[in-house]
Amino acid sequence: MSDNEKKAKEQKVPPVRKAKTGAWWKSVVKTVPEAAPTPEATTAPALEASEKEQPVPPVVIESPPSPVEEMATEPGTEEVATPESALTAAVQAEPQPEEAVESELGPTEVAASAAPPVETGASEPGPVEAGAAGVEPEQRPVTEATPAGEEEGEPQEDQAPAKSKRRPRRGGRKRSKREEGPHKEEAEEAGQEEEEAADTVDEDDDRPDEDRGEYPEKAVTYKLLINAEEPEECRIALLEDGRLESFHVTTVDREPTKNNIYKGRIVSIEANLQAAFVDIGTGRNGFLPFNEIHPEYFRQDVNERTRAIIAQQQWKKLKIEEVVQKGQEVLVQVVKEVTGNKGANMTTFLSLPGRCLVLMPGSDSAGISRKIVGEERRAGLREIMSEFEIPEGIGYIIRTASAEITGATLQKDLAMLLELWEEIKKRGQTMEAPALVYEEQDTVIRFLRDHFFAEIQEIIVDTQESLNNVNAFIELLPVKQKKVKVRLHRGTKPIFNQHNIEEQIESIYKPQVALPSGGSIVIDPTEALVAIDVNSGRTSKNSDFDDTIFLANMEAAAELARQLRLRDLGGLIVVDFIDMRNKKHIREVERQVKISMKRDKAKVDISKISRFGLMQISRQKMGAPIEKGSYRTCEYCQGRGVVRSVETLALYYLRRIQTGISRKNIARVECRLPIDVAQYLLNKKRAELADLEVKHRARIDIIPRVEMKPSENQVDFLEAEPSR
Repeated sequence: MSDNEKKAKEQKVPPVRKAKTGAWWKSVVKTVPEAAPTPEATTAPALEASEKEQPVPPVVIESPPSPVEEMATEPGTEEVATPESALTAAVQAEPQPEEAVESELGPTEVAASAAPPVETGASEPGPVEAGAAGVEPEQRPVTEATPAGEEEGEPQEDQAPAKSKRRPRRGGRKRSKREEGPHKEEAEEAGQEEEEAADTVDEDDDRPDEDRGEYPEKAVTYKLLINAEEPEECRIALLEDGRLESFHVTTVDREPTKNNIYKGRIVSIEANLQAAFVDIGTGRNGFLPFNEIHPEYFRQDVNERTRAIIAQQQWKKLKIEEVVQKGQEVLVQVVKEVTGNKGANMTTFLSLPGRCLVLMPGSDSAGISRKIVGEERRAGLREIMSEFEIPEGIGYIIRTASAEITGATLQKDLAMLLELWEEIKKRGQTMEAPALVYEEQDTVIRFLRDHFFAEIQEIIVDTQESLNNVNAFIELLPVKQKKVKVRLHRGTKPIFNQHNIEEQIESIYKPQVALPSGGSIVIDPTEALVAIDVNSGRTSKNSDFDDTIFLANMEAAAELARQLRLRDLGGLIVVDFIDMRNKKHIREVERQVKISMKRDKAKVDISKISRFGLMQISRQKMGAPIEKGSYRTCEYCQGRGVVRSVETLALYYLRRIQTGISRKNIARVECRLPIDVAQYLLNKKRAELADLEVKHRARIDIIPRVEMKPSENQVDFLEAEPSR
């Protein structure tokens, strides 16, 4: 081997060792060298000795290293040139293969590579460097080597070229964290399809999310206003930075009956529906499906076949008429309130909600809310509950509010619920059916029990009774949640007017809701579904059509979720978004809807946007829509929203007169009509009426009535008296 070949071989090895050294500092440092060699002390013989001690993986290099590569890999030799010579060599260098990308450094990088490995630990090699050294991809991201006080994603001053190499790998780590947490919860609540859709959006949004941590989120102020000054109505509003986010109202005409427990009597069994109707004493029978009847209410005098099916717990093979009889007394609970002509939905599987627990008599199941995350915390709650003495045949569910609750608070809540159940049992055994056994607590206590959260900073009430109820509730909370401020409103203005939310409440009942950018959404509840239409409005006047349409749809996605909560609309909801051509915009709108609906306590199922721009949302009906308790059907239009015009009504009554007067023996026609319709007939149709009188020899009297509504009328056809 000639001297030139030996020299070329020696020059090829250092880049490989340099790449390995670059990967070494990313791993956990086990030993610290006593003295780090300086660049001046590093010589060619020392490099050859280190090559013999540490075997180097084979790297195939098709072309000889460029002058820049030689200069970057041997910082201790005399071949290290000045910055001017380095720039000249870089211009003359040919394109290098992928393995040699890490050696293409500028003058600043050359100085950094000459430093000891400990000093260069703040720099992060790109994925190509680690690949050149033969290091496995799993060994690259080790955060222990990141210096204190330096964020992992922040670029160094002398590492501008390496910034673009690090970001894809850092984004990959973000996606792996998301897959462990939020995607698992989405799969439980919304299904695998939603998880895949969210996964796609998250991958597209990795880079924008990286910079969000630099700007701290603005603190949100939550206030709870309770207006119970008038006995006819109690209103509760939750404000987020002055914006209405939740609204509950109870009126005298529409008292809530959900969760009430009645002792009822079965008055009818419908075999076709596999359900029973129960008289609970409210004037309208409740609907009790067969699958909501507890086995303890089954008859004892059943045949052997039915008894065997019951023993095997094959409930689908049973018929309601075989195990339940008319006149039987049952203890039922209202699951769904009366809506329209339908009675209340009932169940015999009772549940008693508390602040921390839901007690389920007649069940042996035990569960924890899915919103309590963390296996350690869930296991701790199970261990706490296992220490309590719970009677046999009583199950429980640990509510979301128990996430930071101590064992003493859980035990206190459990004791209160058990005492309540004993009282309900005693009343159910002694009272005559039908009767109300247990009535749900008033609106204020019920709202605080189900909707209070620790982020609420202030609660303002306008009555002393409400103040006492709120203070009693706050005393039951843990110490961390007692920071909320409770005060009595003493201003001259009403409490809601003082905080400027009356207009926001009135907008709940309007069909059209304005969006910040100039667009709007129109909400139209019908008997079968709720239709929501998104209009661009003034948004489409801007130059960039796609971006303005995307902005209007994003605002509509956030606002429609808020409106569904405020109006308490449920069932099938169809949203007609403005057509979008960009698939990324479509995924963003779908993601925005899902994020906005996560604040909803009702169960929600969301579909993807179809090619026609339609999205289907199925939302659990928590009760009747909020407008049912404050509005009644219009007497003029009968709920249609429009009335017939005066001309149309006048012609309609004229045809009735023509049809009735043509019968035999009609001597007189007497018409009592609304004043505007009567005036139109007398002024515009006087000639037609006169012709009818002459032709049929009868008299037509048009009598205007001011009190009549547009849809009201009275038309009488009087026959002639028989001649004697």
